Amino acid sequence: MKHATAEALAQLTELLDRIRAVPGLVEKRPGVFYRKGRAFLHFHEDPAGLFADVRPGEEWIRLAVGDAAGQAALVAAAKP
Repeated sequence: MKHATAEALAQLTELLDRIRAVPGLVEKRPGVFYRKGRAFLHFHEDPAGLFADVRPGEEWIRLAVGDAAGQAALVAAAKP
């Protein structure tokens, strides 16, 4: 699974705007977020769709973000 390209991230404009509004997150590169200096969230693409890897605790979790339910779960996981 490769990291999301600019074209893939363009499909997630509204979601990225919601993530950017979460306090405490810093976007180091488009679609790559850090919290307190630690990698926190990034996106992947593959033939099955778009996914986000997020680390709300010690472990990374992968969420499908191709639909509203997956995007809502990601925003909830991203909040402090």
